[in-house]
Amino acid sequence: MQHPDRIYSREQLLNHAWGQNVYVEERTVDVHILRLRKNLQPYGFDHYIQTMRGAGYRFTVGSS
Repeated sequence: MQHPDRIYSREQLLNHAWGQNVYVEERTVDVHILRLRKNLQPYGFDHYIQTMRGAGYRFTVGSS
C-alpha cells in the first residue's frame, strides 16, 4: 500500500478505477466497497477499509 491511512474521496476512487472519461455514479463506489468488505470479512480484514463520513474512504493497515 503506497499511502496507508490516506482518505480517498469517491470521485478519486472512481477516476482511478474507471478513468475520467467514463460516467459512473458516485454511489457505485459504495456498492463496491460493501462487496470488498464482505469478501474480506471471513478473513478478518474487513476493518481495513474505513468509511470517513463526509470525506470518503480510508484504507488502513493498523488495528480497527
